[in-house]
Amino acid sequence: MKTFKICLERFLILSQHLDKNLFYIGTFHSRKMSSAKINYPAANRNKTPILEVLKKHFDANLKGTVLELASGTGQHVSFFATNFPNLEFQPSETEQSLFESIKAYANDTPTKNVRHPVRIDTSAKDVKDWKLNEYFDYIICVNMIHVSPIECSIGLFKNGSQVLKPGGLIVTYGAYAYKGVIEPQSNIDFDRSIRSQHPDWGLRDIVDLENIANEHGIVLVHKYDLPANNKCLIWKKQR
Repeated sequence: MKTFKICLERFLILSQHLDKNLFYIGTFHSRKMSSAKINYPAANRNKTPILEVLKKHFDANLKGTVLELASGTGQHVSFFATNFPNLEFQPSETEQSLFESIKAYANDTPTKNVRHPVRIDTSAKDVKDWKLNEYFDYIICVNMIHVSPIECSIGLFKNGSQVLKPGGLIVTYGAYAYKGVIEPQSNIDFDRSIRSQHPDWGLRDIVDLENIANEHGIVLVHKYDLPANNKCLIWKKQR
């Protein structure tokens, strides 16, 4: 089976799309801040809007667990964990070169509720390849779907449904198409840009994602419009 890697290039493209100059400034500061931490301004800007959505749907009093897929640098998982001290967060990544950054952010999390990262190839056809031995209350996946092959989206819902507790939620964030339409122009340009980087990438249609999710007992229950023409989607496991 072909392995699809979600690598550093993903974050470079996303940061350039939102603010090319700030990406380079952020990279410079990350080196001053820590030799291990990778710091992307785009993640710093979107983490608070995403958190506000999570607060609407996550039970802050639950002694539960959260799986983050495609954790990237670790900026999101450490920030979310700090705001949900009762939840335990499991970061994961395909690209192991990002593990040191994830660990660095986790170590600086004051609530100490972020585990060491594990390697998960989201595109794996069999959930056994994820090598997880527990069920999660929530799954988070930020900025992966549009910069990965469709097999990753299929794996997200197929395998995710098998490690998610009944009634559990999957939260996805990024730019999307809807019923064949991409808007506004900035998202059209973004879609064209990422497709030029990799032919298997591109903004996914929410309707297509719903069809994939529904096959695995997961339904879309909420859509939120967030800054920079992105959306946060809330999916629920029905069985």
